[in-house]
Amino acid sequence: MPYRLKKFIGMLVLVALVVIYALVATAIASHRLAESAWYVHLAFFAFSGVFWVVPAMFVISWMERRPRETDSG
Repeated sequence: MPYRLKKFIGMLVLVALVVIYALVATAIASHRLAESAWYVHLAFFAFSGVFWVVPAMFVISWMERRPRETDSG
């Protein structure tokens, strides 16, 4: 796969990941934590705000992996 195409696909996946993850985290917080204390909200949003980096890290490492140089001779 060409390197530029790989970076473009990775960028689209990252944008979709952030949007979907934010919507899911907000939906979970509004349905499950509605009557919780402020520190539960703080802990949930701190954890969920950092946790999205894990799947993004895999996408970015895939994006940045350059194709192997093949010996043709």
